[in-house]
Amino acid sequence: MGFLLALLLALASPAARAEQTSPVILVFGDSLSAGYGIHVEQGWVSLLARKISQLGYGFRVINASVSGETTAGGLARLPHALEVQQPRIVILELGANDGLRGLPLAGTHENLEHMITLLRARGITVLLLGTPLPPNYGERYTSGFLNMYADLAQVHQLALVPYLLDRVALDPALMQADGLHPNEAGQPLLLDNVWPKLEPLLRSAAHPTVRAGSAH
Repeated sequence: MGFLLALLLALASPAARAEQTSPVILVFGDSLSAGYGIHVEQGWVSLLARKISQLGYGFRVINASVSGETTAGGLARLPHALEVQQPRIVILELGANDGLRGLPLAGTHENLEHMITLLRARGITVLLLGTPLPPNYGERYTSGFLNMYADLAQVHQLALVPYLLDRVALDPALMQADGLHPNEAGQPLLLDNVWPKLEPLLRSAAHPTVRAGSAH
């Protein structure tokens, strides 16, 4: 059995071997990144993987997003995900479920900060995605929630997409019936929101001497 496995690996195509050794972009989020309610291959993360491949950046995209995930849940499973995937870049998209449950902002902030600190300690480049809440949660809570991402990005000098759902959330034609999740038509716009902040990180992460997670 061991001989056969070694033979199969030896006969694997150069492209397949290169795929396995390519640096990893880990998308670590909730239903907005997990492709809730749509075919996974139509989600913005799958679109991102195809775009990176087409442009020849040489990164593999691994989607470790879980629908319904909170920042507490994300913090609990992040160490194992890092151990398994060994990413060079992490796209961190969490917090919306905390907000929708009305959880205290201090706890969400603390969980996100713990995750960011863990990532930065490992030299991993971080792109933070903000996910503002519907206005019915009240001005004080929603503004505090939105400012939380900007504050974390400033303190930790992270690249930030302030509003992942920009140009999507207020357009019913781009949203599912629940009013919370983008449909297939909205997914390319999510990628358009992420790409301008991610592309500079792809170039920087290819050269480890560049400071990880620097703002752009």
